[in-house]
Amino acid sequence: MRKFFFSTLFLTFFVLSFGQYKVLEEVKARDGEISIPFTKYELDNGLTVILHEDHSDPIAHVDVTYHVGSAREEIGKSGFAHFFEHMMFQGSDNVGDEEHFKIVSESGGNLNGTTNRDRTNYFETIPANQLETALWLEADRMGFLLDAVTQEKFEVQRATVKNERGQNYDNRPYGLASEYGAKSLYPYGHPYSWLTIGYVEDLDRVDVNDLKNFFLRWYGPNNAVLTVAGDLDKEETMRKIVKYFGSIPRGPEVEKMHVPLPQLAQDRYVSYVDNYAQAPLLAMVWPTPGRYHEDEAPLDALAEIIGQGKNSIFYKNLEKTKKTMNAYAYNSTSELAGEFSLRAIAFPHISLTEIENEFRNALQEFEQTGVSDEALKRFKSSYESSFYEDLQSVGSWGGKASKLANYHIFAGDANYIQRDLQRYLNVTKEDVMRVYNKYVKDKHAVVLSVLPKGDFVAAHPDNYVIDQSNYQAPDYGYAGLTYNKAKDNFDRSQRPKSGKNPAIIIPEYTRYEFENGMKVLQTDYNETPNVVVELSLDAGELLNQNNLDKAGLADIFADMMNEGTQSKSAEEFSSALDKLGSSVYFYANNEEVGAYIQTLEKNLTPTLELFKEKLMQPKFEQE
Repeated sequence: MRKFFFSTLFLTFFVLSFGQYKVLEEVKARDGEISIPFTKYELDNGLTVILHEDHSDPIAHVDVTYHVGSAREEIGKSGFAHFFEHMMFQGSDNVGDEEHFKIVSESGGNLNGTTNRDRTNYFETIPANQLETALWLEADRMGFLLDAVTQEKFEVQRATVKNERGQNYDNRPYGLASEYGAKSLYPYGHPYSWLTIGYVEDLDRVDVNDLKNFFLRWYGPNNAVLTVAGDLDKEETMRKIVKYFGSIPRGPEVEKMHVPLPQLAQDRYVSYVDNYAQAPLLAMVWPTPGRYHEDEAPLDALAEIIGQGKNSIFYKNLEKTKKTMNAYAYNSTSELAGEFSLRAIAFPHISLTEIENEFRNALQEFEQTGVSDEALKRFKSSYESSFYEDLQSVGSWGGKASKLANYHIFAGDANYIQRDLQRYLNVTKEDVMRVYNKYVKDKHAVVLSVLPKGDFVAAHPDNYVIDQSNYQAPDYGYAGLTYNKAKDNFDRSQRPKSGKNPAIIIPEYTRYEFENGMKVLQTDYNETPNVVVELSLDAGELLNQNNLDKAGLADIFADMMNEGTQSKSAEEFSSALDKLGSSVYFYANNEEVGAYIQTLEKNLTPTLELFKEKLMQPKFEQE
């Protein structure tokens, strides 16, 4: 079962009806290409179900992803998708207040929910014998929530969300930078022109009935995908899914949104005073295409070359010269659009005008130097390594279950994994230059200055005011919505019984001892082509407990071990690792100094050679 990641896809498309559901697609494993084998079903009510069997560990992961995020909200009623993430944990007809957390935790599992612009998901990772309980919980809040949503619960969660906004945005240094950037980049009323957290004034003006209407419009089974991955039997799991989800009525139809990319007639300069920031920040943002667009991968490569890691232009020109505390570039993508951003926090004595000039100089330097073979190799190797790392668990966020759900919703194909990896491995130098010329070179951007209180000046005087005059609110389809509960032939109030206790599989391992006394434990892992090596030395901070004047020495030692070696600078060493898609990292705690090495199997030997150099030939420079 573990070898399916090195498989050629065997795709079968068919539709077989089994009363309350039909089988739509099956992906099996054969030698050759990477895949996540799965079977995709559709219930009569429109719920998409994706099942992936993985018996390597006795756990199961249940993920329900609704294709609704803040982009489905309307002007004046922002924050509803995130608000509902909170409300979905407040009980339903057959699950008491806060009992969702209690039941999953007592079952030995963990759970959470997340909301972004385009989707909201809820997930549990539980022991395999608790799978039916997780399905029962998710079905109850999909079909039996609204009668349990009281005004009292609404007020409690409204206060909670407002407090969350205060902690994470209003009262945090640079917390409002993304909000200013979004409303300055996108036209008024654009689905991405406000943040997922919403505005406090919107939360203050709405009532519980507004929230219930939002649920009725977007949270139907036909706007969701249920992904279950792990130690399961597909036929038995489908019987349980049909039992708990099959009778939930279909919701209103949901169509995909399509909006044009923003068009900027000039650079938009905006600024605000941040009461909590101690140093000024500058950001430049250009509009780019959304997720899975053909230009996404080369834009990611462009961002890495300009502003990520110790081999980037930003590190050389801005961080090493001590003009900024940090400086980086990134290309973030959502369903409808993306954003290519440059961002830096400057030292207080450096003006933001100078930082803007440095940004533009860095772009000019990129034009002149172009994309080297080494830079492209570093980008591809690092991406490939992290890509496989995400696939090592069914239960981790970003793991196999969530990938299947996201591919299904946003790529239109749950079996997109091979193409997803290949589009990054196929990026050429010409691709990177093409997207630079298309989206960044001589193109207008939002230029945001975040100013601490005091005598700080924006990079340029503000010149942009949001125009609301041409906005026409669309019809979101809220008229005539009714709450129809499922009718069942069983008692939903009865919590499912636990299954047979799963057996814990202890991996086989081999123990070695070298002639020099070093002890080694080794175990095989063939689910993904990654290798992890850890070194632990009995040399932690506790060894300094009688030398308080040298407190922190172990931590400083670990930091210095992450610098250069006698033959390579820190940048050169980082570049050598990046070309292999590897990482070597030293750390310290009270009881140990350790090293963590991660690499692709094919690059294990050269990575260990680099680690040996790092371990045996450090260069402790006074600077």
